[in-house]
Amino acid sequence: MNSKTILARTCAVACAAVLAGCAAPTAPIQPPPAGPVFTLWSPAFADGAVLSTAHAGNLASNPNCVGQNVTPPLAWANVPAGTKSLAMLVHDQEGRGGLGVAHWVAYGISPALTGFAENEIGQASPKYTGGKSTLNLGNYMGPCPPAGTGLHHYVYTVIATDAEPAELPAGLTMQELLTRLQGRAKVASSIVLRYGRP
Repeated sequence: MNSKTILARTCAVACAAVLAGCAAPTAPIQPPPAGPVFTLWSPAFADGAVLSTAHAGNLASNPNCVGQNVTPPLAWANVPAGTKSLAMLVHDQEGRGGLGVAHWVAYGISPALTGFAENEIGQASPKYTGGKSTLNLGNYMGPCPPAGTGLHHYVYTVIATDAEPAELPAGLTMQELLTRLQGRAKVASSIVLRYGRP
């Protein structure tokens, strides 16, 4: 085998590897869960997956929010009978040195809904009543961890309740919502998505 043949085969192998890498999907579509249990999942991310910088928050007043606030799609299945509304929380348990950061507080969600599409919860919507996050927002704001604090765990939780959709006032904090739902919550499901400053 002469040097030209070796070079040609080397180039062919390298090009094939590059093309294979380009063709590979960046995030596999997650199937809906099997079984009868009330379950939250993301069609784009497996439980425990790491979010990209694009999914980080973009709050101008917070220098730790360095992303584009691309919100992950969320879906749920098997809402229990008797559910009148759903509530959703997104909580960074490592935020503020372990005191936690509520990134989204929402409720009054119709149990007829089956989820939120990508980028649907980054702004106010008639599909939910906005509470008040730690960042004083009624809509979702993505991860904003300080640099050097490692991967934070963002817990996404959906709660089935017997509260009427319009029963609770807007602007409740996470703790106020949980207090209002005492004795009204039926069942919940959570997933964890992770993010750390690069």
